Amino acid sequence: MACELLTTDEMYRADRAAVKAGTPGKDLMDNAGHAIARAIQERWSPRPVAVLAGPGNNGGDGFVTARLLSEAGWKVRLGLLGERGKLKGDAAHHAGLWEGEVEALDPGLLDDAKLVIDALFGAGLDRPLEGAPRDLAEGCSARKLQVVSVDVPSGVSGDTGELVGEVAVEAALTVTFFRKKPGHLLYPARAHAGEVVLADIGIPDKVLRDIAPACFENLPALWRSKLNWRRPQSHKYDYGHALIVGGSEVTGAARLASRGALRVGAGLVSVAAPGEALAIYASDMPSVITRSLDLDGDIDALLSDHRLNAVLIGPGNGVNATTRERALAALQSGRGVVLDADALSVFAADAPSLAAARAGNCVLTPHDGEFARVFPDVGGDRLTRARVAAHATGAVVLLKGADTVVAAPDGRASINASAPPELATAGAGDVLAGMVAGLLAQGLPAFEAASAAVWMHGASAARLGPGLIAEDLPPEIPAVLKSLRKLS
Repeated sequence: MACELLTTDEMYRADRAAVKAGTPGKDLMDNAGHAIARAIQERWSPRPVAVLAGPGNNGGDGFVTARLLSEAGWKVRLGLLGERGKLKGDAAHHAGLWEGEVEALDPGLLDDAKLVIDALFGAGLDRPLEGAPRDLAEGCSARKLQVVSVDVPSGVSGDTGELVGEVAVEAALTVTFFRKKPGHLLYPARAHAGEVVLADIGIPDKVLRDIAPACFENLPALWRSKLNWRRPQSHKYDYGHALIVGGSEVTGAARLASRGALRVGAGLVSVAAPGEALAIYASDMPSVITRSLDLDGDIDALLSDHRLNAVLIGPGNGVNATTRERALAALQSGRGVVLDADALSVFAADAPSLAAARAGNCVLTPHDGEFARVFPDVGGDRLTRARVAAHATGAVVLLKGADTVVAAPDGRASINASAPPELATAGAGDVLAGMVAGLLAQGLPAFEAASAAVWMHGASAARLGPGLIAEDLPPEIPAVLKSLRKLS
């Protein structure tokens, strides 16, 4: 499955490249209309349809769809924003093939409609909906009409996933072309898009070579080749040794993380914690090694063992000077480092210190609240914020949420769409942090380790469904890994 995501500008470039390579634009538009009509006919029986056509190519797609549905016996009314005679290029060509009436764009189009096709603006809109388009968007919502949007719902940004203004179309189905856009995966646009169908309209994949997209849907194709599978005659140290720093009072977080690290395939996992809590960690999982961490120099002594190649600090550690000192020591060691929870909060409004200490691969795993504490001056949409923070720190930033974004310092980003809402439960983030550390220990680059952990975390949760708790997640990881191995 294609995992590249294209911005609006990149999609325009793909269209132009396809035309330059010999596919006429009117054929691409015709193919788009056929894809929309096909998706509609696969989901609905014939019924009165209102097609809302805009003045550009999105409207041209609407004209093709209207013609095809009408030819198939559907009752179709078409309303156009603007004048038919002012349409240009491919849109004008297909408007000329429409033999029905072209009405003014007016809320009256909705009076007898049972299905609405939003072919108003798509991803090309950079201003709030106003006038008739706004009235129609509000009318569809008020009447609870099912809407099919062309490309993206009018009123949302295909690049950022944000609403362009206060009002946007709420679609049951969105049909887009060649590649999805970030807005199809990012909230709130994702909620407005409904089911997203990606249609092939004849643009060749080779156009991506010049476009070189840097944003991707988080799918196994993005990182599966980097996974370090067990081989005959291999040794446990071939798969790394992850060190997880635990606390003395809130012990559950590090215990969950250690389970995640082991189940995702780390060869060894050690938990370092104050001596008073070691019995708790030792009794939890016999396969976890326990290390004493009482004195100020203990972390340096542990990090002198070159076999410990990945370190996770934060879960249950406490927001205090000791956690900060240990985080800095880990960052300066050159090991693969995951900073989560408390180890992020100790750098509140002090990301430069974190960046200055980093000497190796590092993954930061904030939720929105922690992100705001560490990067209080970084604003914008989720994708932009994650990328800015990654560039500023030199670390991979895993910004957790319903639409988790993983951003690398070089500008690459993945957006996850597989996580079910059941992951909104205590401890799930600790398991995820442990999984990232476990994959870093196995030698995965930071961006791929973070993206793979996020996807597998979501896939494990999807296997469980409602009622899951964090402890349920690690035992599901082997089944997810098994399914991934079959694809390799």
